[in-house]
Amino acid sequence: MGHRQARRIYLLTGWVAASVLLGAIGWGLYFNGARDAVPPAIPDPTTIASKEPVTPLPLTLSLDPDKVKLGGRLFGDPKLSSDGQVSCAHCHNLATGGVDRLPFSNGIGGRQGHINAPTVFNSGFNFRQFWDGRAATLEDQIDGPLQNPLEMGNSWPKTLATLEADADYRSKFSALYPDGIQALNVKDAIATFERSLVTPNARFDRFLRGDLTALNEQEQAGYRLFKRIGCTSCHQGMGIGGNLYQKLGIMEDYFSVRGHITEADGGRFNLTGQEEDRHFFKVPSLRNVAVTPPYLHDGSARTLKDVVGIMVRFQLGTKLDATETGELVAFLKTLTGEYQGRSLE
Repeated sequence: MGHRQARRIYLLTGWVAASVLLGAIGWGLYFNGARDAVPPAIPDPTTIASKEPVTPLPLTLSLDPDKVKLGGRLFGDPKLSSDGQVSCAHCHNLATGGVDRLPFSNGIGGRQGHINAPTVFNSGFNFRQFWDGRAATLEDQIDGPLQNPLEMGNSWPKTLATLEADADYRSKFSALYPDGIQALNVKDAIATFERSLVTPNARFDRFLRGDLTALNEQEQAGYRLFKRIGCTSCHQGMGIGGNLYQKLGIMEDYFSVRGHITEADGGRFNLTGQEEDRHFFKVPSLRNVAVTPPYLHDGSARTLKDVVGIMVRFQLGTKLDATETGELVAFLKTLTGEYQGRSLE
């Protein structure tokens, strides 16, 4: 036997032995860790999160609690608007899923916007902000509503002057930021609070972590269908969306069927001016989708059944029967998480 052949056999033998040993150790740890779990004690390998297109939200975060508290106060303070009547929470109500449940939100003086307000919950996981993705970060996003004449209708000089006139704000900012009340610091505080708005421990997340009792058979069938018909091509990852752009109307022209084309329907086109970006939008997260109606950028879908029908037809080019639609809707309802230990349901 030649030296090279002997070396190959030696390395192969060592690799096999190591694999067997590591496998035995891994399974030993796995079974020991599952020993005290609620039956069935051993999770089905197909539901292990690392093998699924969707991953659970983190159960804990590392954020400055003082900044979170200050940002939360700013988020709910109508003094940031020009008329002192509209706060961030006005359109992003934490008691109703982080939205106002209106097709289009109302800003100062009752002025109505032109696009549906997305939920603020879990927005820190979005790869971009706004439907057209024009803001790279939560900090950048804050400029939009604060200065939009249909929303808060304010300016940074007036906003900063208002905050400077408040002794408590001056004290809080001085304690956290060496240069006190500045636009960058206001945005940092609000964005830090928004990053804290995570809703973990949805029943589906518990299912992904191995609790097979978290979903009933109809809900599990809905998840299998969700994967089989291609929903996960756009809705995947931690946010179950929020991480790519996609055209609304891949298989059929949604806008010609709906009619009444508006400027907001342009999507990314309005930002880039490129025809290939027309009707492209950031894919919304499906987290807490059951409690954040109405749906789509135009707020046209009032129920989960409505939006499932639209997506199946215009994005996937297929049809579902009543049983399958019910299964998908049942699955989507398992994506509702908890905020501060309480379900958003």
